[in-house]
Amino acid sequence: MKTVVNLTQQSIVGEIESILNTYPSHPYQQAFAIPDLRQELITFVLNRIPSFYSVMSDEQIPLAEAEQGSLAYYKLPRKPLEQQLHLQNLIHQGICLIVQEKSDWISHRVCETVQPACEPSHWFG
Repeated sequence: MKTVVNLTQQSIVGEIESILNTYPSHPYQQAFAIPDLRQELITFVLNRIPSFYSVMSDEQIPLAEAEQGSLAYYKLPRKPLEQQLHLQNLIHQGICLIVQEKSDWISHRVCETVQPACEPSHWFG
């Protein structure tokens, strides 16, 4: 039996992880740790690039693994620099757009922890 695997999504998820690691923890990494926002970012990018699929036999990859999405080790064919930069640009655009559109929602769900020593003192009035 053969299974169709979406290689694009796996590649995008890896690239999103890599790019989010360059952003500050608050609010970006914390916000996109929320599954709904992460999925929205993935969808934003997937809707703007062509998808690549591969057909694999069950001997190549068990169906259970395909359903769990653990195909990260299957990479898209090596892309030219222009395509890679386009993908990275789309991810940055998606991050900015989603944070702008959902800023109120994010601020209510992502709380910045304040160190007591860094908080201004109310003692002086």
